[in-house]
Amino acid sequence: MDKLTEQKYIEILEKELVPALGCTEPIAIAYGAAKARDILGTFPTRMILRCSGNIIKNVKGVTVPNSGGLRGMEAAAILGVVGGEPERELEVLEGITDAHRAETKRLLEAGYCVCTLEKDVSNLYIASRVENETDWVEVVITNRHTHIFQIIKNGEVIYSSGIAAITSVNEAASPLTLVDILDFAEHVDIALVRDILERQVTMNSAIADEGLANGYGAQVGRTILSAYGNDVDARARARAAAGSDARMGGCALPVVINSGS
Repeated sequence: MDKLTEQKYIEILEKELVPALGCTEPIAIAYGAAKARDILGTFPTRMILRCSGNIIKNVKGVTVPNSGGLRGMEAAAILGVVGGEPERELEVLEGITDAHRAETKRLLEAGYCVCTLEKDVSNLYIASRVENETDWVEVVITNRHTHIFQIIKNGEVIYSSGIAAITSVNEAASPLTLVDILDFAEHVDIALVRDILERQVTMNSAIADEGLANGYGAQVGRTILSAYGNDVDARARARAAAGSDARMGGCALPVVINSGS
């Protein structure tokens, strides 16, 4: 493999293998909400969330990370507004405190956020609108969990990424072929990708251990071990499932995701 192609493959790994906190759907909602709050410049008096059916379905089934057990679109959005740090993107809720959780519960009970279904949009579509007495801001996320497609303030588009930005990942991956992927995997100097892969091994092993040690969600990982024994095949499946149990169950440990999920 020539050095230019090898470097492109390494760049793809660097772009795709990134840390994330919890299930990416509620995190994307929190990210959009936190971004909208920052652009509004003051704490909003109310919030309106419009999401695709696929986003609504996925968020209903998981616990919002770092939320103290809360579920749902409104919880994710309010937590993002109250304490989210948008510059951290998929780790937007890393700095959430007990005070943030308490305020989120209060605002949930007060009906602070309204979520509606947006039809005829892409599967990944989140529009977060925040308002105060005089201004409003809407942040639209599409196609990828951190891809801000458009920002609108008081009816004026103040930012638009354009179609090219949405497809940039596919364009970057265009040189990929099965033959070259195998060649890269077998012959790349491991020193060039060691940091990327070691971070993934460390983070994902930690959340797998957490999932096996504690009763998150459906406890699929722990069930596999109890049902199928302790051979290498059962342990491999159990650890992967346990990591997912913990992640979907609201565990605050980050994971390294692959291709956005």
